[in-house]
Amino acid sequence: MKNWKLTPTDPKVAKYIDCYWFLEREVGDTGNHRPKLNPDPAAHLIIVDAELPYHYEHELNIQTGFGSHWIFAHRNTFIMNHAQPFRMLGIKFKVGALYSLALSGTLPTLDKVDCIALNQWVIGQSFLTQDLLTQAQSHQIHTRDLLNKTLSPWLSTIEDDRHSELTRAILPLLNSRVNISEIGERLHRSQRTIERSFLKTTQLTLKQCKSMIRLEEILNYLYKLDEKEINWPDLACKFQFSDQPHLIRYLKSAIGATPSDYAAMRDLTIDVYGDFELS
Repeated sequence: MKNWKLTPTDPKVAKYIDCYWFLEREVGDTGNHRPKLNPDPAAHLIIVDAELPYHYEHELNIQTGFGSHWIFAHRNTFIMNHAQPFRMLGIKFKVGALYSLALSGTLPTLDKVDCIALNQWVIGQSFLTQDLLTQAQSHQIHTRDLLNKTLSPWLSTIEDDRHSELTRAILPLLNSRVNISEIGERLHRSQRTIERSFLKTTQLTLKQCKSMIRLEEILNYLYKLDEKEINWPDLACKFQFSDQPHLIRYLKSAIGATPSDYAAMRDLTIDVYGDFELS
């Protein structure tokens, strides 16, 4: 199994893209073939071989197809089918970025997975998926530079409106310990104005996005601990839950498992594929 994650080095690209990442599951790799993908406020463009099937399910809703695809921002935990070996190159966009890109015809759809024909997108007719995936297996810096070079001319033409600019100012505060009710005051805007702009650009409320960010922090923290090392009351306090029952309800709603069940199963993507180190 191979994986890596890199941030874009071109400022014009980094304005809209959080990181590039790569994951390869090789023949003979063991582990859970049905990992869970936790809720994420950001959209990912997944580049894979054209014949590779994809499968995402949440309860009775199953989304399937072949080849490269979008995973849009999603409030639900998806179960994926990773039974086959694969090479997967991801482009993670910043939260709300697709609103600006929609001016060029790309419309985000909350909780959806949708196929994409890369050669009809910004990449151009010369884009060869297999060549890029082969490069990504061994030459991550070259792959990053190639993606920067490909995406920069397109992203440099995007013009943000006032809603995008306000969302960009909101996000660092959501990632901090600042209460949602204080964000408007920090940005010298009414609370109604920031709520409206954020919902317009992300299709999420501030509360929903903040909850997803907190979930990611919890999962990254738990990943470093063995089951016997986890102290759930301390964890509830650390992440500002009112009590342990509140934490239990939160995890049950977010990932479909109680804390004890999750600690035993460890079936999310971070558990199956590891915590990619950002370079």
